Amino acid sequence: MVRAAERTGRPARASVWLEDRARRGGSARGGQPSGLDRDRVIETAVRLLDAEGLAKFSMRRLAAELNVTAMSVYWYVDTKDDLLELALDLVFGEMRGPDADGPHSDADGPRSDADGPRSDADGPDSVGDWRDHLRQLAVAYRSALVRHPWVSPLAGSFLNIGPNALDFSRAIQGVVRRTGLSPAEQAGAIAAVFQFVYGFGTIEGHYLERCAAAGVSPDEYFRQSMAAVTEAPQISDVIEASRELIEARGAGTVAEMWERDFTTGLEIQIAGIEAMVARARRDGA
Repeated sequence: MVRAAERTGRPARASVWLEDRARRGGSARGGQPSGLDRDRVIETAVRLLDAEGLAKFSMRRLAAELNVTAMSVYWYVDTKDDLLELALDLVFGEMRGPDADGPHSDADGPRSDADGPRSDADGPDSVGDWRDHLRQLAVAYRSALVRHPWVSPLAGSFLNIGPNALDFSRAIQGVVRRTGLSPAEQAGAIAAVFQFVYGFGTIEGHYLERCAAAGVSPDEYFRQSMAAVTEAPQISDVIEASRELIEARGAGTVAEMWERDFTTGLEIQIAGIEAMVARARRDGA
């Protein structure tokens, strides 16, 4: 086991996945605490992050949840960052479409690095309409960001090269290859769609997290916020315009507003891809 002083004294590494110790189950060392394994540590970390958030997460708090000493956790991970990166990849295993053509079938469960690489034929690019599969992947990503608000800052910090994250990337790449965009345009299309989803899901997830912390429903929090800012004369024109947009959406609840806005934004992204493909075909005709 690496000593605490050794862990804190060495420079941060790029990714746990670039180390042999990222293998599921930990290294083959004697003396591990009984009843504990790598999977249980990671799964408990995810549950704790969901319940209490990233700011309150600590190895000591995790150890208490596992009913072991803090040092016992270090039999399975070297650092807190390593554990967070492993927890993040476990959540990437949830990012799948609603049918068997998604990046995983429901029976598969999250992949481990022992499962080996996927071929492109395994992803949603093998059959079906690329638009439907792109929607499935976008919805899956948004859903994970909303269920786990701590994921967005970690996804923006780590390399995301764990087995589940790579599966998700392969699925996205496979779908975008089928759009008809040139190879030079495909990376930009991925960025446009999934950075939109990342931003949308991050804001939605943090809004819901704030509502929970304030002890109010999303609808009540929205009403309170609108009432408060309406009274500020310096922004009254912006609020009035926002009110008109909200009314034009025709949504009665915050959840309905989120859903309508996300769907509209995603369809704009898809329409943009279609327009670029159509333009390229016209220019090449």
